[in-house]
Amino acid sequence: MTWATLGYRARVSVPRRAFLLLSAASAVAGCAGGDGRAAPLRLATGPAGGPYGALGDRLAAELRRAGHPVQVIETAASVANLALLTEGRADVGFVLADSADDAVRAGRPVVALARVYLNYVHLVVPDGSPVRSPADLAGLPVSIGAEGSGTAVTAERVLAAAAPRRPVRAVRLGLDASIAALRAGRIAAFFWSGGVPTPALDAFARATPVRLVPLGAQVPRMRRAHGAFYEAATVPARSYGSQEPVATVGTASYLVCRRALPDADAHAVTETLFASRERLRAPDAPGGRLDRRYAIGTGAMPLHPGAARYYRSVHG
Repeated sequence: MTWATLGYRARVSVPRRAFLLLSAASAVAGCAGGDGRAAPLRLATGPAGGPYGALGDRLAAELRRAGHPVQVIETAASVANLALLTEGRADVGFVLADSADDAVRAGRPVVALARVYLNYVHLVVPDGSPVRSPADLAGLPVSIGAEGSGTAVTAERVLAAAAPRRPVRAVRLGLDASIAALRAGRIAAFFWSGGVPTPALDAFARATPVRLVPLGAQVPRMRRAHGAFYEAATVPARSYGSQEPVATVGTASYLVCRRALPDADAHAVTETLFASRERLRAPDAPGGRLDRRYAIGTGAMPLHPGAARYYRSVHG
């Protein structure tokens, strides 16, 4: 995956009062424009209807409620968000932990505000499929996730760890397109990384019998190859119609920002994240939560000094 600029669609929703002069205490947007108006904070989220899109919309609403102008940028998610942050075209964004680690190793000017919740890697096949492990996907058409998504990064590593006899015929589709392609028989399986249950996938499973392929055997191999940010996770029984729990790969989601974001802005975003956590409703996932002690565990990606100041203020 290169760090070339990736396409995105911006959706601006800024209340009229946000364009008035704000006091220094309430300005989370960083610098002001030449006409004295506060520039909006640019928040890179994910596809409309996806977990990053939904959580990002709620976070933007909470920031606006506190008087902070926000521009929401809908993207393909993690890799696209890191590219925008690196180029200075976004200020804050959501990313998966493995994509964040890649950014640190590449020396990108991106730091963390919080670890937000745990994602579960789903490998979805029709219930009657002969596929019982990712190695069985050899030579088959498989959606590994949308271009620019963190799901695609993780899926490629799952497949590398499984070492199928022949490469899969990979296509890059988002969740909705993957569901449609599986329903139509154009693909044999698809990957998705999200909470449990993911609403769109849960609705699909209620109408069409599907099954999750266990991925637990890949976790130790992925940890050795890439790092400890890959976790052993279990999708509970009765998820998506399954009668048994399914072992899989867990990856955390981080809220990150560009390194040059002013300390006051980073502190305000982090403070708002936790002050409004009951209304934000992080995607439902066993073990996934908005918790201050959990939030500081951002692996190799350091915390922004403004975020660290917030955590010191609540922990002492």
